[in-house]
Amino acid sequence: MPETTTTVFDPKSFLRNLTTRPGVYRMYASDGQLLYVGKAKNLKSRVSSYFRASGLTNKTVALVSKIQSIEIAITHSETEALLLEQTLISKHRPPYNILLVDDKSYPYLKLSKQHNRPGLYLHRGARNTQDEYFGPFPSATAVRESLILLQKAFRIRQCEDSVYANRQKPCLQYQIKRCKAPCVGLVSDDEYQQDLDKTRAFLQGKSQELIDTIEIEMDQAAAQYDYEHAAEFRDQLMFLRKVQEQQYVSGAKGNVDVFAVVKQASGVCIHFLMVRDGRMIGSRSFFPKPGIEDDEKLIMTGFLAQYYLVRQHGDCPSQILSNVPIPDAQSLAAAIKEQYHKSVTIQSAVRTTSAKWLDLAQTNAAEQLQLRMSHGVQVTQRLEALQEVLSLEQIPERIECFDISHSSGEATTASCVIYDRDGPNKSLYRKFNIENVAAGDDYAAMAQAIQRRYARLQKEETRLPDLLIVDGGKGQMSMAREVMNELGIAIPLLGIAKGETRKPGMETLFFETPDQVILLPNFSPALHLIQHIRDEAHRFAITGHRARRGKARLGSVLDEVPQVGPGRRRALIRHFGSAIAVKSASVDEITKVSGISKTLAQDIYNFLHSG
Repeated sequence: MPETTTTVFDPKSFLRNLTTRPGVYRMYASDGQLLYVGKAKNLKSRVSSYFRASGLTNKTVALVSKIQSIEIAITHSETEALLLEQTLISKHRPPYNILLVDDKSYPYLKLSKQHNRPGLYLHRGARNTQDEYFGPFPSATAVRESLILLQKAFRIRQCEDSVYANRQKPCLQYQIKRCKAPCVGLVSDDEYQQDLDKTRAFLQGKSQELIDTIEIEMDQAAAQYDYEHAAEFRDQLMFLRKVQEQQYVSGAKGNVDVFAVVKQASGVCIHFLMVRDGRMIGSRSFFPKPGIEDDEKLIMTGFLAQYYLVRQHGDCPSQILSNVPIPDAQSLAAAIKEQYHKSVTIQSAVRTTSAKWLDLAQTNAAEQLQLRMSHGVQVTQRLEALQEVLSLEQIPERIECFDISHSSGEATTASCVIYDRDGPNKSLYRKFNIENVAAGDDYAAMAQAIQRRYARLQKEETRLPDLLIVDGGKGQMSMAREVMNELGIAIPLLGIAKGETRKPGMETLFFETPDQVILLPNFSPALHLIQHIRDEAHRFAITGHRARRGKARLGSVLDEVPQVGPGRRRALIRHFGSAIAVKSASVDEITKVSGISKTLAQDIYNFLHSG
């Protein structure tokens, strides 16, 4: 980064000696802040366009007024320049570049290679090189829909390994023909492996090849009078052909990513449709932060470059559709090919079914932008009201709120919810399992949660919130301030305590110190915002606490059932494999356990479902 200087930037002198070769240019402010990163096929021609006398947008004029220095990096080609540009944007996130704001990780389907009869699961987060992954999918819903389809077609197990290892009889999935019960040996290793191979082929988009293979297997089974397996192959064929007939895009391929951008005064929305093997398997809306790019074509170009070159999904189809032409389509396609080692075409002028996909994506983009605008106006008004009430220097664009939940000190859990310009940002929510504090000591629990949260943010050099809210009175607030002082961080602090009647609207607010009390009327938008955030933190804390408490109690839940001693407990666990399975069993299923009568089975069932 260049050193801060007070000299005036002379564009004419800089441009006079600038090269015409391809490369990347970086524009800096007087304080050394990187303002903008761009790439060019001809550096001199591109950079000169920023300093022409007319024809510049307001945002470009604002950018140029702040430029103190420009640095360039020459590359061998425009493709190399595009890759370097996206690397720099991802690393520095300059304010005048279009930024893909998306904190969610994409879900995958995971096939464990560490088991001789692996299961198929939804997976997020880091990927283990020892397992096999398919995706990414645009949403968890898309993954679950695929899991249901695969259950019906190939009956691969989806139970966890711990449940699988303790089964002694087939579960309900076997009864409804969604699993072949490998847990109790009702399918051979060879047959299960064949089903796994078919599952892989389906997930890899090889449906037509798979259909051809299954047809041969069906004919062979019928020729050998193995009508049971022939019927199974027939059912698989019917399923695959039905899926293949649905929503086909082009011929027998139909693997395509569809993007549509809609720009209005309220913002920008880019809607994404993922089509694999002719099926739309999911969709997702993005709301990128615009830079100096005002034109929809440039916005889409910048978005696609970040989406494919920075995020690196591991999956890129051979065809990408856009509802607007991409000015740098050839160089972008070349860069994607270099990253994914496959050729790709980027098109906007399409007909028939492809045009229908684009129309659908554009309709969704417009609808999502409208919904976001109506929600965003209300959020902005509340944030502005909160700024005024607390006399903050700027609108709090990121608020974090903590709450503690426990049952008489058991399974103490803390929640941290994040609220920003878009409302609750649930992908960033965090839970903390509180350990090594006295039962019921909410102050110490609050201190531990805040210390763990912000010590980690400091270590990761992640942005701190503009306002911290703690659900509690003076004690919780004092502990929060003490922890922040120890960490050396200064965040405006708001404590919210319930009034004597504990009714909404009767809360007492403490800002910065327990002595600074703020009382707001019931109709105050700022109070409504605080209540909303507090209630969300409370809900999230209770959810985490109940899950933790339930997990801790499951191992001993059978100990509390009347008339069930050690022998019957062992018989129940031996029969069902776990206490969870016992709780999920019906009265008739419990009756089948040795030593359990119909009456006792009903008592057990009633006790386990009594709440």
